[in-house]
Amino acid sequence: MKKLKVLIVHNYYQIPGGEDAVVENESNLLKENGHEVILYTRHNDEIKKRGILGKVLLLFETIFSFRTYREVKKLIKKNNIDIVHVHNTFPLVSPSAYYAAFNCKVTVVQTVHNFRLLCPGATLTKEGKICEECIYKGFKSALKHKCYRNSFLQTCVICIMLKFHRILGTYKRVDGYIALTEFNKNKLLNLITDERKIFVKPNFVKKSQTMTLPRQMDNYFVFIGRLDKLKGINLLVEAWKNINQARLLIIGYGPEWNNVQKFIEENKLNNVSLLGFMPREKAFEIIKKSRAIIMPSQCYEGFPMAIVESFLFGVPVIAGNIGNLASIINDRENGLHFKYNDKEDLINKILQLMEDADLNNKLNEGALNAYNSMYTEKINYELLIRIYNNVIGGKVEEV
Repeated sequence: MKKLKVLIVHNYYQIPGGEDAVVENESNLLKENGHEVILYTRHNDEIKKRGILGKVLLLFETIFSFRTYREVKKLIKKNNIDIVHVHNTFPLVSPSAYYAAFNCKVTVVQTVHNFRLLCPGATLTKEGKICEECIYKGFKSALKHKCYRNSFLQTCVICIMLKFHRILGTYKRVDGYIALTEFNKNKLLNLITDERKIFVKPNFVKKSQTMTLPRQMDNYFVFIGRLDKLKGINLLVEAWKNINQARLLIIGYGPEWNNVQKFIEENKLNNVSLLGFMPREKAFEIIKKSRAIIMPSQCYEGFPMAIVESFLFGVPVIAGNIGNLASIINDRENGLHFKYNDKEDLINKILQLMEDADLNNKLNEGALNAYNSMYTEKINYELLIRIYNNVIGGKVEEV
């Protein structure tokens, strides 16, 4: 089998996220299977160190970074790269990474972690609600509502970047796109009309020895993630006013921390605990013993790693019936759906899981089956190599 030289390109945000974990996991997966991996990364911490002029220039670099272009092109030539695999380009890497690959006549693929190619805010939401206006009506609504960080200027820069590269045909020249779900693929088809270029490959979680220990279920549910209105944390704690029979453990931090803390205190919710950030392994220990994790998101989501991590332990997921959550979680097989933004239905699903032991056991088994059939390292590697083989044109032997 031909071993590849893969250049992975990624722009780190200031706050670590799921995309960073995916980059690390896939890089290690390729290395473990004998491929050579070269990393090209930029980090948003660079922005803090810039003066006023440097920050002004960032507006133009977001559209096209000559630094990235030169550095990526140099790496491609120096290492005789077979394929460039791009993850995040915003804001420092920019689409210039594609042009470095185009210029060197090297295959380039892009993993689509969010909806940035379709929506300047990357979430397909507006003022906390689902919004697809930018897909069908252009970017006027995004500018009007300052959808990126509530800033007209920053939103404008992203709109210009997206429009410029659409006119230039940049996105259509990329050899392949990796969508994380069928839902993502269907949305992406609004921009990339050649369906043959879009492949579906979910994220995966590496199983360690400690993860295979027997699961002993305790009487609590878990929310893990950013404490943000879009994540539905407010809806969840409001629902818990009606639930006395089980605890809710909240892992994570975010802008709604103080509001959630105040709500818990004012309503004397003694069965709700704010745990804040914690090491991954410690969070796993808590998730593993839970009845289920709850994802009450008000947006479509990308591909929450917490779902796969829960499935690994045989822990089901209760989530809204929208977007990628509905795509990843099969109702009454490995989790439960509740009606989008419906507090009463969320309460009903939580109580249903608590009161029906047979259903709980069925969902536990279904969650573990979902992991073993879709989200293991082996399955993910096979999918990734199949995609590389397809876009390169038969140079890689399929496994």
